[in-house]
Amino acid sequence: MTNLRRKQSEQLDRNRRSSSPEASHEPRHRRSLELNSQGRLARILMVLGLGALGLGIRLVWLQIVDAENLERRAQLQQSVTIRPFVPRRTIVDRSNNQIAIDRPSYTFYARPKYFSEVIFTKGKSKKGTVVEIQPLDMAQRIAPILDKQPEELLAKFYDKRGKIRSTAVLIGSGLSESIKNRIQALKLEGLDISQGELDYTRFYPQEDLLASVLGYINQDRKAPAGVERSQSAILERKLTEYPLTKEATGNILPDRVTADFLHTDDLKLRLSIDLRLQRAARAALEQQIKVWNAKRGTVIVMDADTGALRSLVVWPTYDPNNYIRDVNNYRKIVGRGDIANQDRATTLLENWAVSEPCEPGSTFKPINIAIALENGVIKPNTLINDTGSITVFKGLKPIRNSHFEKYGEIDIAKVLEVSSNVGMVKIMQKLNPVTYYNWIQRIGLGQKYGIDLPSEGLGRIHSRHEFLSSPAYPANAAFGQGFTLTPLQMVTLLGSIANGGKLVTPHVVEGLFDSAGLRKDKPTVPQPTQIFSPANTESVLKMMETVVVKGSGKNARISGYRIAGKTGTAQQVSNGGYGDDNRKITSFVGILPVDSKHRYVVFAAIDRPQGGIEALGSTVAAPVVKAVMESLISIEGISPSDPSQVGKEPPVIK
Repeated sequence: MTNLRRKQSEQLDRNRRSSSPEASHEPRHRRSLELNSQGRLARILMVLGLGALGLGIRLVWLQIVDAENLERRAQLQQSVTIRPFVPRRTIVDRSNNQIAIDRPSYTFYARPKYFSEVIFTKGKSKKGTVVEIQPLDMAQRIAPILDKQPEELLAKFYDKRGKIRSTAVLIGSGLSESIKNRIQALKLEGLDISQGELDYTRFYPQEDLLASVLGYINQDRKAPAGVERSQSAILERKLTEYPLTKEATGNILPDRVTADFLHTDDLKLRLSIDLRLQRAARAALEQQIKVWNAKRGTVIVMDADTGALRSLVVWPTYDPNNYIRDVNNYRKIVGRGDIANQDRATTLLENWAVSEPCEPGSTFKPINIAIALENGVIKPNTLINDTGSITVFKGLKPIRNSHFEKYGEIDIAKVLEVSSNVGMVKIMQKLNPVTYYNWIQRIGLGQKYGIDLPSEGLGRIHSRHEFLSSPAYPANAAFGQGFTLTPLQMVTLLGSIANGGKLVTPHVVEGLFDSAGLRKDKPTVPQPTQIFSPANTESVLKMMETVVVKGSGKNARISGYRIAGKTGTAQQVSNGGYGDDNRKITSFVGILPVDSKHRYVVFAAIDRPQGGIEALGSTVAAPVVKAVMESLISIEGISPSDPSQVGKEPPVIK
């Protein structure tokens, strides 16, 4: 009975559970939860799978496809390229004196709002008292150091509204170390001087002595003139880029720095110019220009055998360290209130002896004598009847000698000695005009002679047709008028008389040399061209010696030395004619020593001396040549022809 009741009770409990709603849905809910969990897991696994696939693809791309590009980018991030400043090569004269160098320079800024100084009072605090400095006071203190006017500096200290500037203002750049030291010695606040890695300037220790040869470097580090321009290719050292490694912080590592980092060679450009002779020539020329109140002048000394120039002086000139200042000053002089003439100031930066052709006058007569001898139309003993004037073409004014002199029957040497225009015309009339013109072209008139300086001028000659169209043109050319050539070209032609008939190339560059004196570049000067025979040039040279011994070149005589020479006084065209006695170029050439095979040509030309008929090649230019030859004799150690006569007054020979 008891067992029966227990079974019934258990059955009832089972029936109640089976009839409950919760009991009917429990298995279904459990199954739904299981399905949802499986779906989420599948999606997660899918996402993870896709991510892993993408990561794998990315890794393949980075390590295989784009590996080279990534490596290059990494190298760029870890490297830096440095291109250090390399100074321009030094230029030296023939004795290795430095005449152009690169040196550190400084940039100068001012902060006007902070101008002040510390004043220390004796016996009081060692700290001193800070005292404000007014802009005008500051301008007056530093202007003399900078070679500026106080007003110029004062204008920089104020802005357009007239207020003192609170920001830094540039006062100057390219300042020398001496100027920097003088400014710093003032111990004033508000003045800042710095040096950047590119702060270098070209410095010319001889200032204006060699400007006509060297030229200058402008503020943009460009060379507009002189050797600095013509030789820029070898003066500018090769700039090398150095790839170096850097850290993430930007610090440069020394792992790739080579032994030649920042190394520069010791090569120097040597010129043929002799500094001592240049100084002597400059002094003689400057003095004579002042005596005769002339416009300008030049002195050229050339080694006749090689064409090497030992001196090349032009006056007036400029200081290449401060060329802008000198040009402005010259503009005031030449302008004299005439705005049209102020443009002439730029000619101060030009070497007119190289660039500006002019009529040579009588210094060309020895060249014409050589041409006539080469063609056999005269001999040294040929006699010429100098009647004092000659008419070469009906309707033209007769050609006359200077001072209307007439000399009668004279030989060729006498023609040069007295500088007879009539005699020269008659000599060249013996030569066929076609042949004469061919020789004018053969000796290079109207062409460049190849000087290693920029802006060589082209002389002017008449066209062949024009030259042959009238006998007036050959007649004028006979005494050095009617055509032009530069003073340097004139010296080159006269050099052919001195060296046995060779036309050499004038030059100032000897080459690129190392510290041991070994040349490191190849010679570029062309070989000389033989234009006259040695025998004929010796004849002309002896004729020119009479000019110095007893002719118009007596002012160039030096006791004990045999010197050949020729004066020249070339009229310049004025108002369509040649009547102005103050518009002429006086010149003289000296060749020494006559009794040696190694000779020098010394030439001086002075433009527009103000002396009327008294201003001649013999009175103006010859004394300059004499002074230069005396210095040349001392510098080169030229032995006298007659030692017993050295130091004595030259004898008077008529």
